[in-house]
Amino acid sequence: MALTYAESAALMQNGDFIARVKVACLKYADFILNEPTGTAAHNTRLRWAQQTETNPDLTAQQITPPTVMDGAVQAAGAAITDTDLQSSVEATINRMM
Repeated sequence: MALTYAESAALMQNGDFIARVKVACLKYADFILNEPTGTAAHNTRLRWAQQTETNPDLTAQQITPPTVMDGAVQAAGAAITDTDLQSSVEATINRMM
């Protein structure tokens, strides 16, 4: 069952959840920084990764709301596994780039 609007809004402000999103963003940034330069949209991805490494708190604040709206997060809420959260964060970032 999907989160209610109130539950979604609360999760968007949950410090522990935001911290988990930040770690997922940094993990994805590290992956992008090490990917081949021939990867599609590499320059855009590289800029995002560099900005994330410079200011991970801002990135987490920006990425958390759309990540909360991801189907896997809506289904599991704060109990989402790290693996599933990583997938949700990466899918969200890819949609935004």
